[in-house]
Amino acid sequence: MITLPDFPWDRLTPYKEVAQAHPDGIADLSIGTPVDSVPAVIQRALAEAADSPGYPLTYGTPALRDAAAGWLARRHGVTVDPAAVLPVIGTKELVAWLPTLLGVRAGERVVFPELAYPTYDVGARLAGAEPYATDGLVSLGPERVPLVWVNSPSNPTGKVLPAGHLAKVVAWARERGAIVASDECYIGLGWEEEPVSILHPEVSGGSHEGLLAVHSLSKRSNLAGYRAGFVTGDPELVQRLLEVRKHAGMIVPGPVQAAMTAALNDDAHALAQRERYAARRDALRPALEAAGWRIEHSTAGLYLWASDGTDCWDQVRRLSERGILVAPGDFYGAAGKQHIRIAITATDERINAVVRRLQ
Repeated sequence: MITLPDFPWDRLTPYKEVAQAHPDGIADLSIGTPVDSVPAVIQRALAEAADSPGYPLTYGTPALRDAAAGWLARRHGVTVDPAAVLPVIGTKELVAWLPTLLGVRAGERVVFPELAYPTYDVGARLAGAEPYATDGLVSLGPERVPLVWVNSPSNPTGKVLPAGHLAKVVAWARERGAIVASDECYIGLGWEEEPVSILHPEVSGGSHEGLLAVHSLSKRSNLAGYRAGFVTGDPELVQRLLEVRKHAGMIVPGPVQAAMTAALNDDAHALAQRERYAARRDALRPALEAAGWRIEHSTAGLYLWASDGTDCWDQVRRLSERGILVAPGDFYGAAGKQHIRIAITATDERINAVVRRLQ
């Protein structure tokens, strides 16, 4: 049996029950799940493709791969061959299984940030590898590692890694034959800083060798319920992933592929959603600061990384008593034990309720 950590969100259940007992109801800022409607242009595409009796393409339709490549070029200054695009069943699935799909072996280290989405750790364990959390690659010395994860903007901190920093990671990895996988789920949500892709020429040097970029439509297009994302980068690595995924039946449903195509070809809905998140963030941040929380990093993404200097679970408890549910920082690593992660994904009405309760 593979030994995995306890599912962290189960530990929040008692605090959720406290928050739910608030007379005005719970304001759940713990999970970054979209609450706004799926845009009509995407719903139409899904409906029009609903009569889909045959097996879909693991590789994705040519139209989907073209749309993904077009979006990267148009919005992020990245040029990829559509042949190097592969749809995935939500990016959490890919994060969890990437070490296994790449053939990472038992005893090898999978590297990821000290404060990180827990699934990087889980993915290493599923492959029988050793999870290794560090923000300093020099700590590995001359050791060769098969896979290094980077995540910018960060979940949970909202920190953005500049192009120069990412370029150093790429150079380090190439010297040692490591693959760099970049989780770019929040790349379209830069606030005070603008995120850059690992595939951007300023980072990659014009070559995508040894690089994979992982993109999600959950946040950009409210498609968390559709399980819609893609991976792109090194054409040889993408083809390796494709071959394994064909054998394993890891296929995005045909109607979802049609919906993804429509989503990636339309920027207007994504820009409108971004404005909604910006307004919620502008309301929530000053209210938290006035109530005694210090906001750190949080220059991009869907979360505010906050601390009042006490233990993260004490902060979770006190906020739950006001009907506000947040995530404890230690879900993301020991370095987060005095922080909480606060999502800006609630409705305007619930965000306004939080602001009132913090006053």
